[in-house]
Amino acid sequence: MRRLATLCALLLGATALAPATTAVAAPTPIQVYGAWHCSNDACTWSAVRTVAEFDSQNHWLIDRGNGQPSVNLVVLSFVNPLRLLNQTTDAGDLNGVPRGMTSDIVNYFTSHGVRVMLSIGGITYTDDWTTALNQNGTLLGQRAAAVATQLGVGIEIDYEANTGANLTGLQNFVTAYRAVHPYNAAGTDPTARLTIDLAAGDRWLIDIGRKATADWLRTDTPVLDFANAMVPSKQPSTSSAEANWQEHLDGKAQYSPPIPPLAPAKFTGSLYVAEGSRVHAECNNFAASLQNTTSSWVQTAAPNGAGSTAGLLGYMFWAAEKPSTRGVTTAPPNTCEGGMGVAASTFNIPIPLPALRQS
Repeated sequence: MRRLATLCALLLGATALAPATTAVAAPTPIQVYGAWHCSNDACTWSAVRTVAEFDSQNHWLIDRGNGQPSVNLVVLSFVNPLRLLNQTTDAGDLNGVPRGMTSDIVNYFTSHGVRVMLSIGGITYTDDWTTALNQNGTLLGQRAAAVATQLGVGIEIDYEANTGANLTGLQNFVTAYRAVHPYNAAGTDPTARLTIDLAAGDRWLIDIGRKATADWLRTDTPVLDFANAMVPSKQPSTSSAEANWQEHLDGKAQYSPPIPPLAPAKFTGSLYVAEGSRVHAECNNFAASLQNTTSSWVQTAAPNGAGSTAGLLGYMFWAAEKPSTRGVTTAPPNTCEGGMGVAASTFNIPIPLPALRQS
């Protein structure tokens, strides 16, 4: 009887064992945590600003409340590509560069360990991108490289042509830029940082997304540093944001020709910080924010045909200060220490930007 009781106990114990669990990847630290910046004039940057005045409206970006920046990257938005090609000098531009994008403003950020880039394009300048590439994509790339040298900044390609994009001209632009500033995996040369904006998922900017993913964002032969999956038409939900970003990881095999999968280490996800009449929780309430609810996914998203490491590079936010003429700003009293500042501490964002994951 004792043997029978022992056997029964062993059998009962076996049935009580917990089922096997699937291992979950350890979170990969966020590396890129940045904001597009629109100055105080809805992204034209047409006026020169003093450092003191600029700081009064943007101090939260370089000080989250403990003397540390809230971001490690700022992208000044936007440069008009056609004016850059033509070296236009007028009321708002000097040799094709908006007058407000000065070395003083760049140094305001870089002196605090924040990397700076200039974004060429935006939805307003889509036709000008096409015209400039039709005229001379190589020269445009050379002039972008010269501005990068002059200011000590990187360059972002924001060419939002959903149809009819001049991909040959864009290839010429990239080739010309890289001839001056070669790819720098160590991240030690700010002027070598060359990125591109893609759609939130793979169902818009399809031709540009296919070209960038297949030819420029590979882990074996990288040409561009990374892509930003742009914000959708409005602030997404947690599930829709993750679904959009998953499309980049999966690619679109059913398209003809297909879009290949993108490595997690080759792109960031983007969210609104201020939009229309709303200042979002991304700005002022980290606990209620999408960066909080999506951060587990962002840091563990697995490769699905490209790359070998899990986790996106990080987040970008649209947009600091005044992104539209009638909308809210992130200037006082709507500053973002309580959202992005808290997130920077929570995620232990590296300042300055480290060498980025390459695979």
